[in-house]
Amino acid sequence: MAHAWALPDELTLRQASSTLARLLGALKAQPQGQGVRIDAGALRVFDSSALAVLLECRRSALASGRAFAVDGLPAALGGLAALYGVQALLNAPA
Repeated sequence: MAHAWALPDELTLRQASSTLARLLGALKAQPQGQGVRIDAGALRVFDSSALAVLLECRRSALASGRAFAVDGLPAALGGLAALYGVQALLNAPA
Protein backbone atom coordinates (compact mmCIF):
# COMPACT_ATOMS: atom_id res chain seq x y z
CA MET A 1 0.00 0.00 0.00
CA ALA A 2 1.02 3.57 -0.58
CA HIS A 3 1.20 6.19 2.12
CA ALA A 4 -2.11 7.18 3.69
CA TRP A 5 -3.90 10.25 2.44
CA ALA A 6 -5.34 12.10 5.41
CA LEU A 7 -8.87 13.41 5.59
CA PRO A 8 -9.40 16.82 7.20
CA ASP A 9 -10.86 17.17 10.69
CA GLU A 10 -14.17 18.33 9.17
CA LEU A 11 -15.86 16.66 6.21
CA THR A 12 -19.44 17.70 5.64
CA LEU A 13 -21.33 18.65 2.51
CA ARG A 14 -19.46 21.97 2.55
CA GLN A 15 -16.01 20.31 2.17
CA ALA A 16 -17.04 17.20 0.22
CA SER A 17 -16.39 18.45 -3.32
CA SER A 18 -12.98 19.95 -2.59
CA THR A 19 -11.88 16.97 -0.51
CA LEU A 20 -12.99 14.53 -3.20
CA ALA A 21 -11.21 16.54 -5.91
CA ARG A 22 -8.00 16.54 -3.84
CA LEU A 23 -8.16 12.79 -3.21
CA LEU A 24 -8.99 11.90 -6.81
CA GLY A 25 -6.17 14.15 -8.02
CA ALA A 26 -3.76 12.35 -5.70
CA LEU A 27 -5.04 9.01 -6.96
CA LYS A 28 -4.38 9.98 -10.58
CA ALA A 29 -0.89 11.22 -9.72
CA GLN A 30 0.01 8.02 -7.87
CA PRO A 31 2.06 5.40 -9.74
CA GLN A 32 -0.02 2.55 -11.15
CA GLY A 33 -0.11 -0.57 -9.01
CA GLN A 34 0.01 1.22 -5.66
CA GLY A 35 -2.99 0.82 -3.39
CA VAL A 36 -5.02 3.61 -1.87
CA ARG A 37 -5.12 4.04 1.91
CA ILE A 38 -7.21 6.82 3.45
CA ASP A 39 -6.45 7.98 7.00
CA ALA A 40 -9.72 9.09 8.60
CA GLY A 41 -8.28 9.44 12.09
CA ALA A 42 -8.47 13.24 12.14
CA LEU A 43 -12.21 13.37 11.36
CA ARG A 44 -14.12 15.05 14.17
CA VAL A 45 -17.04 16.76 12.38
CA PHE A 46 -18.72 14.87 9.55
CA ASP A 47 -22.01 13.89 7.99
CA SER A 48 -23.04 11.34 5.39
CA SER A 49 -21.06 13.30 2.80
CA ALA A 50 -17.91 11.80 4.32
CA LEU A 51 -19.19 8.35 3.40
CA ALA A 52 -19.96 9.53 -0.13
CA VAL A 53 -16.40 10.84 -0.51
CA LEU A 54 -14.90 7.60 0.77
CA LEU A 55 -17.12 5.44 -1.43
CA GLU A 56 -16.28 7.48 -4.53
CA CYS A 57 -12.57 7.15 -3.74
CA ARG A 58 -13.06 3.43 -3.36
CA ARG A 59 -14.90 3.22 -6.69
CA SER A 60 -12.16 5.14 -8.47
CA ALA A 61 -9.39 3.10 -6.86
CA LEU A 62 -10.98 -0.22 -7.75
CA ALA A 63 -11.78 0.98 -11.28
CA SER A 64 -8.06 1.61 -11.79
CA GLY A 65 -7.12 -1.79 -10.38
CA ARG A 66 -5.92 -0.56 -7.00
CA ALA A 67 -6.58 -1.89 -3.52
CA PHE A 68 -8.49 0.40 -1.15
CA ALA A 69 -8.55 0.71 2.63
CA VAL A 70 -9.63 3.21 5.27
CA ASP A 71 -7.71 3.54 8.55
CA GLY A 72 -8.91 5.25 11.72
CA LEU A 73 -12.58 5.52 10.82
CA PRO A 74 -14.29 7.21 13.79
CA ALA A 75 -16.75 4.92 15.57
CA ALA A 76 -19.69 7.22 14.83
CA LEU A 77 -18.87 7.22 11.11
CA GLY A 78 -18.48 3.46 11.22
CA GLY A 79 -21.92 3.31 12.79
CA LEU A 80 -23.32 5.46 10.01
CA ALA A 81 -21.67 3.15 7.46
CA ALA A 82 -23.30 0.17 9.21
CA LEU A 83 -26.68 1.92 9.15
CA TYR A 84 -26.35 2.38 5.38
CA GLY A 85 -24.99 -1.16 4.91
CA VAL A 86 -21.64 -0.08 3.47
CA GLN A 87 -19.27 -0.81 6.38
CA ALA A 88 -17.67 -3.78 4.60
CA LEU A 89 -16.82 -1.54 1.64
CA LEU A 90 -14.78 0.68 3.96
CA ASN A 91 -13.20 -2.15 5.97
CA ALA A 92 -15.09 -0.76 8.98
CA PRO A 93 -16.19 -2.97 11.86
CA ALA A 94 -19.94 -3.37 12.21
